[in-house]
Amino acid sequence: MNFPSHLYIMALIYFVAGVNHFRNPRIYIKIIPPYFPNPKLLNIISGAAEMILGIALIIPSLSNFAAWGVIALLAAIFPTHLYMYFDKKAGMGLPKWVLLLRMPLQLGLIYWAYQYT
Repeated sequence: MNFPSHLYIMALIYFVAGVNHFRNPRIYIKIIPPYFPNPKLLNIISGAAEMILGIALIIPSLSNFAAWGVIALLAAIFPTHLYMYFDKKAGMGLPKWVLLLRMPLQLGLIYWAYQYT
C-alpha cells in the first residue's frame, strides 16, 4: 500500500507530541482538568498513546485502527481545551482567541485522521 506523505506528517506530529509528554510533563499536567483523577498517570497514558498511534499510522495493517485511535484520543482530550479557555492559569497566558481557535482546530485534526479510516 502506498501511503500519502500527509499520513507520514500526521504520524510524525503525534509521535513527537507523545515524546513531548515525557520531556515536558508539567505543561500537560497543568492543562488536565482537576475533575480528572491522577493527572500524572493521564499524561503518561496520553503521551504513550500518541507515540504508539504515531507509529501504528505508518504500519499498513494498523493504520486504519490507528486513525480511529487518533480520533478517540482527540475526543478524549477535548476537555483540556475547554479547561484552558475557562481557567486563566491553565490557559498559560495565551490570548483567549488562540484558546478559542484551538477547539475548531481539534475538529480539523479529527477530520484529517478520518481520511485514513
